[in-house]
Amino acid sequence: MQDEKPRRSNRERTESTRADLIAAARLLFIEKSYAETGTPEIVAAAGVTRGALYHHFPDKQALFRAVVEKEAEAVAAEIEAGAPETLAPRDALMAGSDAYLAAMRAPGRTRLLLLEGPVVLGRTEMDEIDARHGNRTLREGLVAAMRSGAVRKLPVDALTLLLAALFDRAALAADAGAPADDHRQVIAALIEGLGKT
Repeated sequence: MQDEKPRRSNRERTESTRADLIAAARLLFIEKSYAETGTPEIVAAAGVTRGALYHHFPDKQALFRAVVEKEAEAVAAEIEAGAPETLAPRDALMAGSDAYLAAMRAPGRTRLLLLEGPVVLGRTEMDEIDARHGNRTLREGLVAAMRSGAVRKLPVDALTLLLAALFDRAALAADAGAPADDHRQVIAALIEGLGKT
């Protein structure tokens, strides 16, 4: 007699289908690009129906948004893990920048977050996603460093925006094959310079 698998709840099935769609779409968007990926390919790769796709996402762009949000969440989690609160604030900034660059080495991540995301979703929406995730961790680190005196007080929103742009350019350069250590040296020097008056 076969053991029966426990029946999954509707919520579990819903979450599983949504996760399958996001995972399948992520792979196809990386492999082919957003523009070249059709919804029939996504549902085939996820093993679901078109009806299931449109039950969870009103259109392909909404599915892409979910993929980008999940990637941004993963980057923020890696930064937080790489820069624990036990570190001194300036050390945490450097560790966080290292963690960001390492997180962005995940296959396809720079394409999704830095190249296609702004095109498909628009700069404003990407800025909102960044503000909830990676830029949030950077801003929190800068605020902590300013409060401790490790970094001089500067307009935190402007500093976050400019440093985030620096990190994004470094991630794109590393993705294109530039030596990561060159960028790390410059980032370290800039963080060190923020402490000088």
